[in-house]
Amino acid sequence: MYIIMVYDVSEKRVNKILKIGRKYITWVQNSVLEGEILPSSFMKMKNEITKVINTNEDSVLFYIIRDLKYTSRETLGIIKNSDEQFF
Repeated sequence: MYIIMVYDVSEKRVNKILKIGRKYITWVQNSVLEGEILPSSFMKMKNEITKVINTNEDSVLFYIIRDLKYTSRETLGIIKNSDEQFF
């Protein structure tokens, strides 16, 4: 499966969430990561994130893409991470 993770968390937790996310998928730009992930690894990542966030203040969104065949990406401006995974 392919996921896009977007997060809006308290400043004191940003680095922790980024560190967890980068263990599993690729950083794309501020507060956005994406990549191929096994369902079991996705569960591990969500469990780790759940232990760090404050559910009353923070938000983490996961967009789950089952088939990349019908997707594309268009970038305007600078590319923050040159490792393009999205076709």
